Amino acid sequence: MTATSSPATKQRARRRPQPRVHALPTIERVEVRLHGHRVNFNIAGEGPPVVLIHGVAGRAAQWDDAMLLLAEDHTVVAPDLLGHGESAKPRGDYSLGAFASGVRDLIVGLGIERTTIVGHSLGGGIAMQFAYQFPEHCERLVLVSSGGLGREVNPVLRAATLPGSELVLPLLAHSRLLETISLIPRAFGKIGFRAGPDMTEIARGYQSLSNAEARSAFIHTARAVIDATGQRVNASDRLYLASKMPTLIMWGERDRIIPVEHAQIAHEGMPGSRLELFEDSGHFPQLDRPLEFARILGSFMDSTQGAQLNTSMMRDLVLDRDAETAATLKRLMSRRALS
Repeated sequence: MTATSSPATKQRARRRPQPRVHALPTIERVEVRLHGHRVNFNIAGEGPPVVLIHGVAGRAAQWDDAMLLLAEDHTVVAPDLLGHGESAKPRGDYSLGAFASGVRDLIVGLGIERTTIVGHSLGGGIAMQFAYQFPEHCERLVLVSSGGLGREVNPVLRAATLPGSELVLPLLAHSRLLETISLIPRAFGKIGFRAGPDMTEIARGYQSLSNAEARSAFIHTARAVIDATGQRVNASDRLYLASKMPTLIMWGERDRIIPVEHAQIAHEGMPGSRLELFEDSGHFPQLDRPLEFARILGSFMDSTQGAQLNTSMMRDLVLDRDAETAATLKRLMSRRALS
């Protein structure tokens, strides 16, 4: 016997709401000019904004896998910093403050008033500088295998800042470097790198230094934060300023570029911060474990209320740190009228 549907049944079936099909996020590559210099950035998704900042000799594409996952619920922006990727490589200022100002100018140009700032490696130092310089624009701070939290750093990066490194870098930028590295993982293992994203991304980073402008930008960037003894910039004395800002620290337990011990330093120095360690992951957890990385970051953003800081609140944090300094400054300013 064959069952048949009545006209009324068929009509109800036609009226039944059909499941909505959501288009998968795509990454749009954009080129603009800021202060006369070419700046490239990736943007994807819709929703609350999050900005992803890469490290030295890095590029926006390092975030692609995690970016597509985050873009399902957020507007995600990942710039090529000046001197990196497809952005211009002018003779200029490659300090943390200059990079932070560049990120601020980009997001303001996009109409983003406040955002979650995520920084990887050198980008972590830039993210901390951004939160320090422009607290009114920073809702949350996320540090991923971040620089600026202690002296220790891999000898490969220290060597890149030595006198004469300009002569060595062209050899490291040879087009066959990736192929060569894939054949000698044991040799690189002796200096702390294992086969995988760490080794591949370091090789790609050096390959990006194929012209004099890129090498010059890299050296100026590296020397701004590193010397022969290790990292020169240390934000540990100012971590308390993040006490009123939701902060997440993410690190690979097998990081051989910047030791995982720095994650604990940051966690202890930032009251209320969250610490997430990625087992069996190196310096690039966003590449090692993009799904887990995006899930943790997305959950953090969804479960926290974005900070709304201003100059007055930052002033209170600074003065609360040292009662004697606070009393001195207040006494001085009480005798002066500020217009």
